[in-house]
Amino acid sequence: MQPFNQTPPTLGNQFDDDRVLRSYLRRVLPPEVLAEIERPLRDMGRLAGGELYQMQLADRLNDPVLTQWDPWGNRIDQIEVSPLWQKAEKLAAEHGVVAAAYEGKYGRFDRIYQFALVYLFHPSTDVYTCPLAMTDGATRTLLTSGNQELIDRAVPHLTSRDPAQFWTSGQWMTESTGGSDVGLSETVARLNEQEEWLLYGRKWFTSAATSQMTLTLARPEGNPPGGKGLALFYLETHEEDGSLQNIEVLRLKDKLGTRKVPTAELMLTGTTAMPVMGLNNGVRNIVPMLHLTRTWNSISASSFMRRGMALARSYAQRRVAFGAPLAEKPLHIDTLGWMQAETEAAFHLTFFLVELIGKSEAEVISEEEEHLLRLLTSLAKLTTGKQAVVVASEVLEAFGGAGYVEDTGLPVLLRDSQVLPIWEGTTNVLSLDALRALGKSGEPLLALSNEIDRCLETVIDGRLQTAGSVAQTAVAAAVNWLQSNLADRHALEAGARRFALTLGRSLALAKLIEQAQWSLDVEQDAHPRAAACRFAQTAVNQIQAIDPADVALLAEGF
Repeated sequence: MQPFNQTPPTLGNQFDDDRVLRSYLRRVLPPEVLAEIERPLRDMGRLAGGELYQMQLADRLNDPVLTQWDPWGNRIDQIEVSPLWQKAEKLAAEHGVVAAAYEGKYGRFDRIYQFALVYLFHPSTDVYTCPLAMTDGATRTLLTSGNQELIDRAVPHLTSRDPAQFWTSGQWMTESTGGSDVGLSETVARLNEQEEWLLYGRKWFTSAATSQMTLTLARPEGNPPGGKGLALFYLETHEEDGSLQNIEVLRLKDKLGTRKVPTAELMLTGTTAMPVMGLNNGVRNIVPMLHLTRTWNSISASSFMRRGMALARSYAQRRVAFGAPLAEKPLHIDTLGWMQAETEAAFHLTFFLVELIGKSEAEVISEEEEHLLRLLTSLAKLTTGKQAVVVASEVLEAFGGAGYVEDTGLPVLLRDSQVLPIWEGTTNVLSLDALRALGKSGEPLLALSNEIDRCLETVIDGRLQTAGSVAQTAVAAAVNWLQSNLADRHALEAGARRFALTLGRSLALAKLIEQAQWSLDVEQDAHPRAAACRFAQTAVNQIQAIDPADVALLAEGF
């Protein structure tokens, strides 16, 4: 008798198999634009579900390797990345995963096309999207700076489709003094006799340390402490002979996840750099980069959730337990249904942010849209980051013991998802940032409330109307909470996370309902309605009265 071996899950073309993505694109894109981009998206979907996915499974044990010394005692600090990363770099350039946003072919829809590529590309490339995100952010920052010398020097490389010419960028901000509190940075910039700026200091956490250039923060000698005294600098990491440009790689970080990303601790020992936008206000000047990298974070979260769901559904159809496939077990179906609702909500929240970015770069947007864009960058990132971790954990559980075994390729989904609530601002940091984005006028909050109302104003399906009332009630509760605590800064800060998640999940629900009504009307498809109604039954409204005395006691320990 042959022993039983479980059939593993499989993936098909990740574009053709993605109902949510294809339906969304049909709704928001002009038919002529959709007709042009469907083929490259289908090509990327084929790679993501086929060659790249199989290579990812085979490449599982190949982490980056740092060689600090050559056989003759010379310090070389060479980092070798995994074979999949080498392949991903070439494909990213050829498929225009960054370039598509800057070629101007589709105007305000360039960003939707680009991020659809990212969404398909991300989960099969071991987070090669990390350097791509910083490359996109650096490109936008340089273009915004007006520094023509640096624009001419770097942007053609950053947006090239030629792998031989393509550059990626780093983003070197984090030092041992703090991650989010970058005003404590200790890196110093000094002028030499040739009027060149040289940087000295230790960068504690530099992701994608193999990039050809980076944007970084340093304090010009004599500048005051704090964020305003920092300047934003551009530097190229290598000399013409390929050696590092007065940079020492102290070590590669041993991380829980994103292990394929060569995250390094670096020492700058007189590295030549150029100011990007003056000699102060560096934190403010790097904001365009942060807005884009946070958006890539949100896309990555949605993409990981989608990948996990694709694998879990495939497995549910193949795994027989207690006499029937898991796909026929009511409790398993109920669990998958909730996970799918979270996934679709995250998708629509994130791609609405992408729509706003695309419009802001190609057209003049309204003041209300500007307020919404500023607020949503933080809300989408913090909301989807938390969703991704929860869904990834449930995906592993849906496989039982196989989900805990490394060579199935499943545990990496959870490990890599865990970076998403941390990288580019933790949930707490971004919750406070969302509070700051509201300003004294409250206009950004009004803009969000108006957008939710706009999404719901044409909804005629009764079940969707009921779901819509959940979003409106939650936002109303958030507004009331904010107004009642304006005079109590301690209470505002303590409740910032619950407030921000309520706003993010409310808007996600409204965007999901908007898609659902369209799908009913145009496609006669009830799937999005099912997702909206299920998502409306989750904890959308997280505004709660928490006794601060209880919190203080619990925080003291035992």
